[in-house]
Amino acid sequence: MTASAGGIADTLAAIWHIESARVVASVARLTRDLGLAEECAQDALVAALEHWPAEGMPDNPAAWLTTSAKRRALDVLRHRTQAAPKHAELAVELDTQHAIREADFAAAVDAALDDDIGDDLLALVFTACHPLLSAEARAALTLKVVGGLSVEEIARAYLKPAATIAQRIVRAKRSLAEARVPFETPRGAELHARLPSVLEVLYLIFNEGYAATAGDDWMRPSLCEEAQRLGRVLASRLPDEAEVQGLLALMEIQASRLGARVDASGQPVLLLEQDRARWDRLLIRRGLAALERAQALPGPLGAYTLQAAIAACHARASVAAETDWARIAALYDALAQVAPSPVVALNRAVAVGMAFGPAAGLELVEALAAEPALQAYHLLPAVRGDLLAKLDRVEEARAEFARAAQLAQNARERALLLARAAKIGK
Repeated sequence: MTASAGGIADTLAAIWHIESARVVASVARLTRDLGLAEECAQDALVAALEHWPAEGMPDNPAAWLTTSAKRRALDVLRHRTQAAPKHAELAVELDTQHAIREADFAAAVDAALDDDIGDDLLALVFTACHPLLSAEARAALTLKVVGGLSVEEIARAYLKPAATIAQRIVRAKRSLAEARVPFETPRGAELHARLPSVLEVLYLIFNEGYAATAGDDWMRPSLCEEAQRLGRVLASRLPDEAEVQGLLALMEIQASRLGARVDASGQPVLLLEQDRARWDRLLIRRGLAALERAQALPGPLGAYTLQAAIAACHARASVAAETDWARIAALYDALAQVAPSPVVALNRAVAVGMAFGPAAGLELVEALAAEPALQAYHLLPAVRGDLLAKLDRVEEARAEFARAAQLAQNARERALLLARAAKIGK
């Protein structure tokens, strides 16, 4: 490959990362088959790699890819209708209730190539996040088809073998095809029923990037960026959905801290010890604006909006000492009513301990000691250790931090907990 061809390939890779979801979405509207749409998009990518080095970059690369992918899809569908002309369901794939006549095909091609993407990208998100799939499958499929990540990139992010991720994605697409899941954005009551599944996937992706559950890296910012990008798409398409705005607010505000969550050597820095001058003020402004939109919409505040409001309390404090912990504790009270869980209860205990003293927080933590869901959760002994240290119960605190380190699966977090255990009382 020549240097020029290599430069075009690099440029194409960058374009593909940005535009692949739109290409797949546009084609999926024609095929009503997510797997086929992705295959046709990949064919277009291969064609670009073959033609662009020799012919030069087109004026509108994204349009070139979309047109090429659509032509491939329409060729496949025409072949199907010719092979089985009596199968009306194949005609439906080309947006008609009757068998496609050969004379109509040229017009169908022209219409398909001229169509604007409209809400296709939103439909792609809802299809990839369909609740019939497991949460893990939804996340992998979303990152692959909507996020444009390769199987290898997803595998690295989740510390899974590439073959495992590939199988998960193949099975997900097969399940959608076998269930004949329509490629569309649901409306009305169905949209409200399906939306939590979409938000859950975005939050799952973001959280894995913000605090990696395992491995050597404390964070995986690329996953946060993908979740934020998809959240912005969703918020622009569904401006009147409060929890969409709430989740976007939460992700933007949390992501503002990424640059301050590690020191120069890559070691984790806890929230109260972070240099807040390193927080991204643009992301904070975006997050607060999304939170304001969510709170202005009718109805009670949802779980994501309440979590965003908690994050906003930290964002508004120029130094840790100015944090309104009493308000945070009250917000956790509300969150426990909307979305009760042992983890929410543990976070509430932290806030109560900060607002009303470590003894008050420890009392709440002790009540969670027998909670089955928290028995292997490393943050339970970590929180208990922190509260015990503040009460000068040094030996007990050291033991709790050591136990937390044993339970932690992330290498950086384990090292941090061991360091805290060693530091107590010195």
